[in-house]
Amino acid sequence: MTTVAKLTAEEIEEAHRVLSKVVTHTPLAYDDYLSKKYKADIYLKREDMQRVRSFKIRGAYYNIIKAEKEKLNNGVVAASAGNHAQGVADTCHNLKIQATIFMPVTTPNQKVEAVKRFGGQYATVILVGDTFDEAQSAAFDYTEKHNMFFVAPFDDRRTMAGQGTVAVEIFEDAAEQNISVDYLVASVGGGGLIGGLSTYSKKVSPQTTVVGVEPQTARSMQAAFKAKKPVKVENIDHFVDGAAVACVSQFTYNQAQQHVDKLLGIPEGKVAQSVLDLYTYEAIVAEPAGAMPIASLDFMADDIVGKNVVLVISGGNNDIGRMQEMEQKALMYKGRQQFYLVEFPQRPGALRQFVNNVLGPNDDITRFEYTKKLNSEMGSVMVGVLLGAETNVDDLTERLAAFFPKYINLQENTVLFNMLV
Repeated sequence: MTTVAKLTAEEIEEAHRVLSKVVTHTPLAYDDYLSKKYKADIYLKREDMQRVRSFKIRGAYYNIIKAEKEKLNNGVVAASAGNHAQGVADTCHNLKIQATIFMPVTTPNQKVEAVKRFGGQYATVILVGDTFDEAQSAAFDYTEKHNMFFVAPFDDRRTMAGQGTVAVEIFEDAAEQNISVDYLVASVGGGGLIGGLSTYSKKVSPQTTVVGVEPQTARSMQAAFKAKKPVKVENIDHFVDGAAVACVSQFTYNQAQQHVDKLLGIPEGKVAQSVLDLYTYEAIVAEPAGAMPIASLDFMADDIVGKNVVLVISGGNNDIGRMQEMEQKALMYKGRQQFYLVEFPQRPGALRQFVNNVLGPNDDITRFEYTKKLNSEMGSVMVGVLLGAETNVDDLTERLAAFFPKYINLQENTVLFNMLV
């Protein structure tokens, strides 16, 4: 295996000189709400305010602009779950280069339409596979077949150098505001952003603790740290679509392993709650990957008291149609929304008995699916219960067990939950 030299802070500074004329220097904004909540000084690096609403424009533009011109003659190819695709599409539109962009079929429609909008006549979108890795495999084949230039989303030193310019702006602004950054927190998908951020951070501010946050069900960088090499994570969840990568690369692993101080896994329900809180309390539209650093604060609360903490809001490409799903995930994470399979006696008054004997005074039935079966004493019911503030879930399940001892908690059975809920 060929060993690739590690990226340097000097390469990131060169990328910054190029990109400073192209990308938006996004704000490093003090967040009063979060600062009071966590008794720290918390700043948000607002990459959701880029023109493509994510940091990905940095790596995409720098990679393409630095490519040898003859490699671009047949156009470029990219694979992405959304944000990198928008960065490539926008860059190719501005530079008048044809782009073919592969995206998973499961990509939120908002991101697919945004790619088409930014790329215009210069972008062709091909939806293939259920995961980023499947889309990337198809993109590799297409690149080789048509002799095109592949714009890597993270496994490329120019891409990572571009992503790392986020840190250059952070520490420039921190110096102007006389801030010593104690913690720098960013999301981890393929590892390009955290690799670039941590590399530059450790050069200019070695005392800063760099924290990478991953979806709890897609911890590919943590798996690489544990195995001391990149390994594939099976059965990843795609809720945090911008960070749902099954395997990091050797290059991004090498950078992160050297410079990242800590990795955290964040439950999807907590991420969903953070998306809703940002929108509700601060009028910030963040996608799940962009909200993960906010979600991580609960898991670092004791450590960051009195500290200066910078959180990278990496993207704001959120499909409004997903908000109901996010609300449900958030309620389930807090234990307020529960789903069960139970059996009811097929007689008049059974539902009334369930309501009176199982539910608390302010609990609400949010789902109730039941079909009466002929010639049967019992009938299966899928019931969703939204707990009132005073109801303890353990008390609810104790009463439910008295009503029907063989009940099934659907949150504990992924297959049944996905099929029924």
